[in-house]
Amino acid sequence: MKRALLTCSIFVLLAACNPSGNDRDQTLLFWSSNNAGEIAFSEERAAAWNNNNPSTTLQYQPVPEGQSSEEIILAAVVGKTTPDIYANMWQGSVEFYANAGVLVPLDTLEGFQDYITSRCNALTLAEITSADGHIYQIPWKINPILTIYNKNIFRELGLDTLPVTYSQYLFAAEAFKKDLDHDGFADQWFGNTSVKTVWYQRLFNFYPLYLAASGGMPLISGNKAAFNNTYAIEVFRFLQTLYRENYFSKERLSAGQDPFISGKVATKFTGPWEISHLEKYKPEGFEYDYYSMLVPNGHQGPVYTYGDPKSIVLFNTCRDPQTAFEYIRTLTDISGDLKLMEQTKQLPRRKGLDTLSAYRDFFTANPRLKIFARQADWIRGTDNSPVITEVLEILSQEYEACVLYQKKTPEEAIADAERAVNVLLRVKE
Repeated sequence: MKRALLTCSIFVLLAACNPSGNDRDQTLLFWSSNNAGEIAFSEERAAAWNNNNPSTTLQYQPVPEGQSSEEIILAAVVGKTTPDIYANMWQGSVEFYANAGVLVPLDTLEGFQDYITSRCNALTLAEITSADGHIYQIPWKINPILTIYNKNIFRELGLDTLPVTYSQYLFAAEAFKKDLDHDGFADQWFGNTSVKTVWYQRLFNFYPLYLAASGGMPLISGNKAAFNNTYAIEVFRFLQTLYRENYFSKERLSAGQDPFISGKVATKFTGPWEISHLEKYKPEGFEYDYYSMLVPNGHQGPVYTYGDPKSIVLFNTCRDPQTAFEYIRTLTDISGDLKLMEQTKQLPRRKGLDTLSAYRDFFTANPRLKIFARQADWIRGTDNSPVITEVLEILSQEYEACVLYQKKTPEEAIADAERAVNVLLRVKE
C-alpha cells in the first residue's frame, strides 16, 4: 500500500511538472540527473541548442526529486509523462523498458549507425544491442570501479609493489592486522565495502571482482545463468576470507568521519567520484591513489571492471525522434564530452578516451582521472536482461549467507544462486 501511494504521489507530481501535449508540439523535453555539475552542463548545452535552432525549442529540467530516479522514471512511463530525452538511464534498466515497448529503437534513425560506431568499440556495441537486434541506448558516461588505497599506510607496511592479486592482498591485510594488534588498535581494517544486502551494492564489490577475474564474462548468457564457474566461486571465497579473518569490517562505517580519510580503512573499491570529496576534506599529508581491481593469482590479460554506465534514451512519447537524436549528437560530440568532463569530472563512454588529443589538456590538469580513462576500454555494464536486478538480488542473498555469515561454502552459494536464477529465467534443468 505504501509503495502504491508513493507511485500515485509521483504520478501527480509528474503530471504537474510536464506541459500538456499541445504546449510541447515544437518542444523537446530533456531530463538529466540532478547532480549540480550536470545541471550546469545541461543548461549550457540546452541554451546553445536553442540559440542555433529556433524552430525546435529544447526545454531542460533535472529529473524531478523523488525516492530515486528509477522510481520517477517508472512512474512517468506508467503515466505517459516521460520526457522526450532522458540522459541518466541505468544501463541495466534499458532492456526492461525496451521489452515494454516504450523506447525508440535508435538504429532506425538517420545517421545513427555512423554516429554509434564512431563513438563505441565493438565490445560496447555488442553490450548495448538488445535481444531483438535493435539499439535503444546511447552509452554516455561512466564511473569505473577501481581499488583506492592509502599510500601512507602502504608505505608503513613496506609494500614495494601494489597487492593486485588475491594472495598479495591477503598477505598485506595480515601484515596490517598484525601491526594493529601490536599497537593495540581494534577499530581499523585493511579494507571496507558495503555490507548492505540490497542488490545494487553487489555492483560495487562482487560484480567488479567477478569481471576482473573472468575477463569480463557475463552473468547471463543464452537466457541461462552463466556465473557458476571458478571465477565467481573464487571471488566469494576471497571475500569470505576477508570477513572471516577480520580484515574487513562487518559494521556500517558511513556514520561520522569518512573512515578512509581518518585512516581507519586502508583500501576500498570505489569510483572517480571519490576524488573531489578527498581533495576537499583530506588532512595535510594524506596521500592516496587508485589501482586496478584485484585478480586471482596467475591472471593474464586485461583487468576488466564494472563501469557504472549511464545511457541516453528516447521515450516513444517523443514527437520528433530524429531532431531529438540531432540534439544528442551535439550533447555528446568531442566538445560536448570535454565540457561534460570539465563541469562534472565524469568520463564519457567513448573509445580511445585516453588517447584523443582533444582531451590531453584536460587529463594533464586532472591527472588522477587518467587511470580511469585508461580503464575505459576495459569496462562492462550489465547484461541485457529485463530481470537483471532480480538476478543481482539472488546473488546478494547468497553473498549474505556465504561471504558475510559463513553459512555456506562458495560452491554451495554460487550453485544455489544459479538454480534460483534459472528458475527465474524459466529454464528447465
